[in-house]
Amino acid sequence: MTKAIEGFKPDFLWGGATAANQVEGAFDEDGKGLSTADMVPFIPKSKRGMNMAMDVTAEYIEDVLAGKTEDVFPKRFGVNFYHTYKEDIALFAELGFKVFRLSINWSRIFPNGDDAQPNEAGLEFYENVFKELKKYNIEPLVTLSHYETPLALTRKYNGWYSREVIDFYTNYAKTVFTRYKDYVKYWLTFNEINVITHSPYTGGGILIDKLPEKTSDQIAYQAAHHQFVASALATKLAHEIIPDVQVGCMLARMQTYPVTNHPDDILKAQEHNDLNLFFTDVHAKGEYPAYMDRYFAENNIVVNKEEGDDEILKNHPVDFISFSYYMSISVTTQGDQEKTEGNLVEGAVKNQYLESSDWGWQIDPKGLRVTLRDFHNRYNKPLFVVENGLGAYDKVEEDGSIHDPYRIDYLRKHIEQMKEAVKDGVDLMGYTAWGPIDLVSFSTSEMSKRYGFIYVDQDDEGNGTLKRSKKDSFNWYKNVIATNGEEL
Repeated sequence: MTKAIEGFKPDFLWGGATAANQVEGAFDEDGKGLSTADMVPFIPKSKRGMNMAMDVTAEYIEDVLAGKTEDVFPKRFGVNFYHTYKEDIALFAELGFKVFRLSINWSRIFPNGDDAQPNEAGLEFYENVFKELKKYNIEPLVTLSHYETPLALTRKYNGWYSREVIDFYTNYAKTVFTRYKDYVKYWLTFNEINVITHSPYTGGGILIDKLPEKTSDQIAYQAAHHQFVASALATKLAHEIIPDVQVGCMLARMQTYPVTNHPDDILKAQEHNDLNLFFTDVHAKGEYPAYMDRYFAENNIVVNKEEGDDEILKNHPVDFISFSYYMSISVTTQGDQEKTEGNLVEGAVKNQYLESSDWGWQIDPKGLRVTLRDFHNRYNKPLFVVENGLGAYDKVEEDGSIHDPYRIDYLRKHIEQMKEAVKDGVDLMGYTAWGPIDLVSFSTSEMSKRYGFIYVDQDDEGNGTLKRSKKDSFNWYKNVIATNGEEL
């Protein structure tokens, strides 16, 4: 008789996740070049509504570089992790982290992206971070590219739309794999690789206004192909250089439901899911799925491949699949419905059965179980939840305490559903809550959208002491890790 799985495996990787451009700061120190993230300004909610504020134009970038704007660029100062990493890692160790997900800012290693030699100061910084993590027996999970294309590659080649960037990326990957082979065994090639179809600038460092004759979809899918090839080549390199390495892809999973049981709604939801899972299909199965042939044909998208590309994809699939999960999405063909705000999918409508966050994201813990089961059934590969969390307004009380029961509630319900998925037979490697320390929001560049267990005293304009304080959720998550998810 087969014994039922009761909970998370003993070596489950509990931790938290960040990105270089959202925490490090020091955007112009120690030889670092500018990245695309350094050009994204803070736009107050009063001016942008609930929407994302991620894309910029070629003209805007040149104005910024010429000093013609007084905008604030929060991703340039982050939360000063570059200078406080020892203090912050000590707090992660106090939480009991088994793993810490971070990214390497490509322009800190190769300031222009295409430099002949790497920047030693940048290499040394990350080596020091990895040594600090090792001191506490925390495994690094490292993202090679997390919305941080070197700006010089955007201005010179228009980012990932140019095939030439593949070689620059693989050179960068080979450099860091070689330097950190004794410190890092878990790697991700691209963060939320599908976001390139929603924001080509964010996902690929592409200025679509420089390609007026092309549709946004044509640009995005061609660039995505270049990233697929680069990802496969990086996976190949990692296995050649690092013993026992594990390389994963990373998807912004957007689990999509039909609003009604009308067959047209069922089909529309399936099509949305396929367009999302296309990116993991290529990474995990090593080939383009047949359903994309029709989509490309009906949308006049031509993906130019070079000889040998298909073999590269087929021969070097990823070892595991990682993804972010914040919300689910609902779609319908049945007339006008109330729309949701704050997500990346046009046409998404409100799910009457779900609550929403302060930023309009619909909260759906059971959707995480659905997602995990679907991934498991589709790929039969190890899975890793590398982003999940609640962005919310936090209040510091007069005595300095920060009570965030809403965050605990959100995380508890999602971890409960992860445990159910494990009982269902899903092979789940670990869980890194997004933003264990407050950081600059990727989508809106604001600090007031807080995720952390650790509060950082800084406002949207960069004012504050940067003092770190523990929220109530700090001790709660510490106990979750200590009990391997048994006490929630």
